[in-house]
Amino acid sequence: MKAIVFDEFGGPDVLHEADVEVPQPGPGQVRVRVKAAGLNALDGKTRAGMLEAVYPTTFPATPGGELAGVVDALGEGVTDVQVGDEVLGWSDTGSYAEYALATALAPKPADLAWEDAAALPVASETAERVLGQLEVAAGETVLMHGASGAVGTVAVQLATARGARVIATAGPGNQDYLTSLGATATTYGESLVERVRALAPNGIDAVFDLAGKGALPDSITLRGGTDRIVTIADFSARQLGVTFSQGSREHSAERLAAEAQDAAAGKLTTTVTAYPLAKAAEAQRASDAGHVRGKLVLTVD
Repeated sequence: MKAIVFDEFGGPDVLHEADVEVPQPGPGQVRVRVKAAGLNALDGKTRAGMLEAVYPTTFPATPGGELAGVVDALGEGVTDVQVGDEVLGWSDTGSYAEYALATALAPKPADLAWEDAAALPVASETAERVLGQLEVAAGETVLMHGASGAVGTVAVQLATARGARVIATAGPGNQDYLTSLGATATTYGESLVERVRALAPNGIDAVFDLAGKGALPDSITLRGGTDRIVTIADFSARQLGVTFSQGSREHSAERLAAEAQDAAAGKLTTTVTAYPLAKAAEAQRASDAGHVRGKLVLTVD
């Protein structure tokens, strides 16, 4: 099968297409014929060797942690899906490939496009996890740094659905986008504290940092301490006494199924930019550069 692999750490150019063996499902696993694979910032960090202490890499490696596709084969003991089912979920093997193995899967609604389905697993799970850690409730004001990407797109909508007000930062080109999602948008950078205080004179109840661009000191100033601040991107968090939220291997297929239904019904917006599998390096280059609106997805013929 065709897959995107890398044989050494480096920039996006180390990614290349290769012919590799089709994986065989083990007990409890499903093999999926991939239609679309979600691309995450984690993929680029792994490719660059930045996460070896957490996620050791065996070469040749295929990136990708989420997928949407058609069930192709069943491992021993699998009874909740059938060959031919359309699904979305988290891949056990790299999803930048024609076939991948998976354990946690949800049914894909017929009205949900493949690209939109692949945009959901990681972003929705991360948004739900952090909003839960922050205990965001109705009537509160949440500050989200760098909210125009995949996780932020979902997090803004989930927080507003809880009845919270969201003040979200992004570059000038994404201000209208954040407003369309229900946030009060502002730019990041110099004088952020003053801008946020003008928008929220009664204070900020919680902070969700999705950007990792040095906004934690301003967040601590706005909160008056480190309580109820969570980052998924700033590795200086521990030094500052801020919570760094790391993904779990325990995935909720039931929760993902509900959010896929919401996306299919238009209750949850997904914004996708798609690249063909062969242009995975170009897609990761765009991801590494930041300022992505919504989700980057690879489509697989």
